[in-house]
Amino acid sequence: MRVSGFTFLKNAEINGYPFIESIQSILPLVDEFICVIGASSDRTLTLVEGIGSQKIKIVQTVWNPNMRDRGFVYGQQKMIGQYMCTGDWIFYLEGDEVLHESEISNIRDSMQTYVSDDDVEALYFNFFHFYGTPQQYGIAGYRQAPRILKNSIRSYAPDGLFWVVMDRNKRGRYPSACSANANIYHYGHCRLIEAMRSKNEQVGQYWGRSHPEFAGYGDIDLAELRPFIGTHPALMSHWIENKAERTFRQSAGYKLTRRDRRNRLRFWFEDLFGLELSKKHFRRLD
Repeated sequence: MRVSGFTFLKNAEINGYPFIESIQSILPLVDEFICVIGASSDRTLTLVEGIGSQKIKIVQTVWNPNMRDRGFVYGQQKMIGQYMCTGDWIFYLEGDEVLHESEISNIRDSMQTYVSDDDVEALYFNFFHFYGTPQQYGIAGYRQAPRILKNSIRSYAPDGLFWVVMDRNKRGRYPSACSANANIYHYGHCRLIEAMRSKNEQVGQYWGRSHPEFAGYGDIDLAELRPFIGTHPALMSHWIENKAERTFRQSAGYKLTRRDRRNRLRFWFEDLFGLELSKKHFRRLD
């Protein structure tokens, strides 16, 4: 069984991504790691080269400044990395996502179990989306998503977030997936406020809009948040200590939105019936 990992990055240092920790966390699992690096104004390229692993293959790109339609440039960069992969499995990990060292063997075992099962096209993970600080996480968005995909199926990423499998030339579907029996630890929304502000200023152009200046993480309904009682990946200790927000406070006078009220109803329904109703970009087989 051969495993390829891949990601794409641009200005990852000044935008506060734990991208070095992310890459280091996946290297024990993969035979090669494709890192697509867009032309940056910081040390992103130099820092990735400094990891010093022969598994890492760097592809340098220039992002199309005229592609401003709903983040499609992210899909383009993701697919450049995917097309370079040669493994039986391809493992996509974003620059703010990290694997826990205690779960590496679970992921490897899951890949080995399903590598010859033609019904299983992907493996999905549970997510901790840390928000505001690394001591809490949000549950309003997706909580499970595939990050490992068979390299033998026709697939593409329309906006970088998920995959579409093309059985037919004109119609796609989500991949059929089983659990990887592991979590992905997502730190993008607890980075320092200044780094988040920088990131928002830079990415807005690729979504056809500008983001309002980011003032902090407090504009959120507290019902979306849960305390994190587990352990963080050991690789993240320095980043959490130095590059993550340490305190969180809801914005004064925050008022519930219609979305908040819908989410609260969903949370109540989930708790009452023991369900998990977050949006899923895959068809669950297990």
